[in-house]
Amino acid sequence: MAENNINTMEVGTLTSDNRDFTVQSEDTDGTSNQKISWWTNDKWKQQYGYSQQIAELHAAINAKATWVMGKGLKTDTDTRFIIDTIRGIGKDTFNTILENMIRTYYIGGDSYAEIIRDDKGILTNVKPLNTGKVSIGTNKQGIIVKYKVQTADGKEGKAMEFESEEIFHLSRNRVADQVHGTSVIDSIENIILARNEAISDYRTVMHRFVKPQWKFRLKTDDPTEIAAYKAKQDGATGTGQNVYEPFDSSESEILSVSPNATLNPLTWIDSQGDYFYEAVQLPQIILGGSGEFTEASAKIAYLAFQQNIEEEQLFVEEQVGMQLGLAIELEFPASLENELLSDKAKDGPQNIDSSETTAGEGQ
Repeated sequence: MAENNINTMEVGTLTSDNRDFTVQSEDTDGTSNQKISWWTNDKWKQQYGYSQQIAELHAAINAKATWVMGKGLKTDTDTRFIIDTIRGIGKDTFNTILENMIRTYYIGGDSYAEIIRDDKGILTNVKPLNTGKVSIGTNKQGIIVKYKVQTADGKEGKAMEFESEEIFHLSRNRVADQVHGTSVIDSIENIILARNEAISDYRTVMHRFVKPQWKFRLKTDDPTEIAAYKAKQDGATGTGQNVYEPFDSSESEILSVSPNATLNPLTWIDSQGDYFYEAVQLPQIILGGSGEFTEASAKIAYLAFQQNIEEEQLFVEEQVGMQLGLAIELEFPASLENELLSDKAKDGPQNIDSSETTAGEGQ
């Protein structure tokens, strides 16, 4: 007789997935002791792929670039004359070139354009470049001295070198001694993947409601008969036709999951969407959404967004002035600051803390 002794229990060797969350350590790409240190964005193709295939990311990046450009640039008559001659790749304007570069540095952290001048040193063109094909060269002191641009065929050794003043370079959110910017995509990659995996899974669930899976118990083990039955059944299911077969030749069972047997993915998808817009610092109202609960909260979100955009406009204005020698001003599309102040005045004393009005009484 077997002994039912619980002490004989053994523990399996399965690896647990319940690990504590960890973040890999990183450091900036500092300058080495080499005469010239080169840095290239090796993630560009993946980052660009995300920007083109993830709808919410595509919309967010385009919106940020559009808002930074605002109503367009303002400048003096002489600068306007120079700007109006800049054509980029032939069909650009200076506005579209700047918007292109803003959009690009959100994707890859950096954007580049070749600065073209005539024999007298007068600016004649600014031509955007492929971020993934540009390398930044720094000297031992960490100063950018050169750029290297791969040729179209991408073969090693075939690259054009430019002096630092020959490339218009915008870096988004540099940190410490980095010589390059920071892509908005790297920090939100997990949010993007989690949200779109859930959307893809739910898409499969919805397909199963329209075309459910079936399980057939065939009363034969003959491979030929099974293959013939499978072909007929799959053909009938694909065309939505009825199936007629001899009685008691097979049994069928629909494979379905009751609606309440699993978690509702819609809440998860929505929450990941909220995290996404918070991470990219873009209120959903900017895209026509309704992420804010009240008009007041929407106005506050808009005002915070305005500060972010105006800071970025200042960055672009300064870089255009420093690198291209052009004095421009980017105008914010529409400010709510005056309206918020007006609303506060209309609210009157009912929103004022009573302690503020009584503190001086009796003194």
